[in-house]
Amino acid sequence: MFFERHDGGERAILVHLDGQDPAIREDPHEFQELARSAGAQVISFVSIGRYQPSAKFLLGSGKVEELRMQVKEGEAELVIVNHTLTPSQERNLERALECRVLDRTGLILDIFAQRARTHEGKLQVELAQLDHMSTRLVRGWTHLERQKGGIGLRGPGETQLETDRRLLRVRIRQIKQRLEKVRSQREQARRGRQRADIPLVSLVGYTNAGKSTLFNTLTSSAVYAADQLFATLDPTLRRLELSDIGPIVLADTVGFIRHLPHKLVESFRATLEESSNADLLLHVIDAHEPERDQQIEQVLSVLEEIGARHLPILEVYNKVDLVEGVTPHIQRDAEGKPLRIWVSARDGLGLDLLQQAIAELLGEDIFAARLCLPQPLARLRAQFFALGAVQQESHDEQGNSLIDVRLPRVELNKLLSREGLQAEAFLEAHTLQ
Repeated sequence: MFFERHDGGERAILVHLDGQDPAIREDPHEFQELARSAGAQVISFVSIGRYQPSAKFLLGSGKVEELRMQVKEGEAELVIVNHTLTPSQERNLERALECRVLDRTGLILDIFAQRARTHEGKLQVELAQLDHMSTRLVRGWTHLERQKGGIGLRGPGETQLETDRRLLRVRIRQIKQRLEKVRSQREQARRGRQRADIPLVSLVGYTNAGKSTLFNTLTSSAVYAADQLFATLDPTLRRLELSDIGPIVLADTVGFIRHLPHKLVESFRATLEESSNADLLLHVIDAHEPERDQQIEQVLSVLEEIGARHLPILEVYNKVDLVEGVTPHIQRDAEGKPLRIWVSARDGLGLDLLQQAIAELLGEDIFAARLCLPQPLARLRAQFFALGAVQQESHDEQGNSLIDVRLPRVELNKLLSREGLQAEAFLEAHTLQ
């Protein structure tokens, strides 16, 4: 029902409200990109300066009449408003304009419905759509009977509207149960990665910042990437080998956007948990975007909402090939720690620097050294092999084992503690330069 769409798009008039409070004002350019991504055939863009939105139409009655004439003359099938409409405003505008009306939330939901490919993605979109639809059901059933008292006026036990609402509640409950299973499966896979000590690095950022292009270039994958908003919807995970720290898992996730509908965040919580449980976030930023500072704020706001704001973040300024006078480089803080990096995912510029920065940030607690273990410590040597921490072994003239080990310092401390050894004293006595 929600995912079968015809290819021709729809003739649409876009309505943007200007002059509002900057905190709630939407970006007109982004609005047009959203409509283009949804497949709309834009026949007109109308910008209306209004400081006090009306309760009935959002727009003034005079503007509604002008808009009605434009709809008639242009034979528009759809009017899209770059604002969140209440159910009554949407209903009133549809009556006045005599065509379908869609608000910003409905437009984003439509794009997500088109992009959903996996079973999980479709469930998440359907849940968000049903939540959105449940408040707008009344418009479809205004012609049907209501329960009434008196002889000859009694309706059935349940009106069509009530039946529909009940069915919606049942379907929403079923989808939430299925998504809970998905969440538990993801949690199980996550625990498996943690046991194998494979770090998870998650790409986050504003939609169309170039996350999927960067993901494809780093992992030699073929994830769908396009110059359109929300090209990626379903999360993709790939294994990536870094020369300094070994394997990591890289996750490509759905992009964020200004005023992302709360219901959408709720529905995609299982997917977004890939970001909230990551060891490192790569915040991909469009370096060529004039409003990149506002986009950064929006991404940080969503990360706060999903509980991922506290995680280590490396800012990746992408599309450096479009910025004049800037070449790929790493910017560091006062302690020499990588803070942001400038790259071009499309041209493959600076990706070696990016891998170096990731290795530096993930490798802070990695212990790597050559140890000299005498025969009495053969049991400890076996433990290192059991952990898969030994990269190379040789022996000296006295028969001592010389092993190159690499493992998280936490695991090293646990191992030495189990063997009754003090970490500092042991390492000072047995580490070779």
